[in-house]
Amino acid sequence: MIRDTSAQDQPIVQAPWWKRQRKPLLIGLGVVVLLVLIVPTMMRMLSAGGSVSRERLSIATVERGTLVRDIAAEGRVVAAVSPTLYAPAAGSVHFTVNPGHKVAQGDVIGSVDSPELTNKLAQERANLQSMQVDYSRAQLDARQQAIVAEQTLDQAQIDLQTAQTEYERTKQAFDLGVTPEIEVLRTKAALQKAQISLKRAQTDHDLQKEGRHFDVEAKRLARDRQQLLVDDLQRQVDLLTLRSPVDGQIGQLMVVDHTTVAKDAALLSVVDLTKLEVEIKVPESFARDLAVGMPATIRGNGSEWPGEISSVAPEVVNGEVTARARFTGEAPQGLRQSQRLSVRVVLDERKNVLTVARGPFVDVDGGKTAYVVHGDIAEKQPVRLGVASVDKVEILEGLKPGDEVVIAGSDLFHDADRVALSR
Repeated sequence: MIRDTSAQDQPIVQAPWWKRQRKPLLIGLGVVVLLVLIVPTMMRMLSAGGSVSRERLSIATVERGTLVRDIAAEGRVVAAVSPTLYAPAAGSVHFTVNPGHKVAQGDVIGSVDSPELTNKLAQERANLQSMQVDYSRAQLDARQQAIVAEQTLDQAQIDLQTAQTEYERTKQAFDLGVTPEIEVLRTKAALQKAQISLKRAQTDHDLQKEGRHFDVEAKRLARDRQQLLVDDLQRQVDLLTLRSPVDGQIGQLMVVDHTTVAKDAALLSVVDLTKLEVEIKVPESFARDLAVGMPATIRGNGSEWPGEISSVAPEVVNGEVTARARFTGEAPQGLRQSQRLSVRVVLDERKNVLTVARGPFVDVDGGKTAYVVHGDIAEKQPVRLGVASVDKVEILEGLKPGDEVVIAGSDLFHDADRVALSR
């Protein structure tokens, strides 16, 4: 027999078609899965009004919890009573104290030498003495004139009595036939003349009395006016001696000792360290809720003291309002003016409310809309915000717990309804 290769041959079984096409099938399946994953995303991307990187945004989650509206601000210690003394007149100033010296109310702390003012006081005092002499002279003249007027009136009364007596005697003699009728008529006329003279003397007496009163009163008023002027100058001269208006310490000398200053120039300040307050700057948005009497907590140097708001300025300066908090208990020891302390004022506390971190989105569109993040898309939707604190804002409508909100960077969306967020 002839040998062949049949002993070496093996039958080959043909594989199923899906095994023969396994690689193309795997590739096709991968493409389908990829399309399923990419197409929806691509559709959302195409429907968005733009694309912004997440790194340029700040996103916060809506949470339910307690919202505390408070004001926390750094302030500086100021004296509630810190009067400043001013020069009462132009002159040379001399201090008897130095900054930091303790003084009591009424203590002499310096003086201002004003020769012009002291000389004017001496001149006006001389004028006062002259007017006092004029007033006394007017009183003396009035008494002398009163004596003369009384004499004239008395003489008129005597003349009237004499004329009355002469008329009665002549009339009796006429009745007896001793005296002619002509004498009766003459004495009667003399009596009438005496009556007229008495009446005139009485009128002159009253008028002269009023005139003398006016003259004396005018001199007295002039004297009193000059007295007031002298008293005012004396008050100004007394003010040249500088006295401490309160118990405290000398704060700052605003001029150099033994220098000439103008009238109303600031000289020095006195600080009452027993009545201290903390001055703070409050943002304008919180100032409307701040009121005098609100409780406050003052912290510093590792300690904490109770306090309350003592004053709130009525004006806004550079977007801030100045307020002061005073210590309600015993004033702490060791504090210095202008020392830095922190003040916290609780305005409101609301529990179990929806909140989200505060950001610029509160001021965009008046806080009526917000961008909520759904995967890689930020959608604009209406919201209603409530009160706001320093770091949180209350959500009244439009959001639910767990929602992610773009709190900063939404200005990059240019008011689009949908924006894609890229990685």
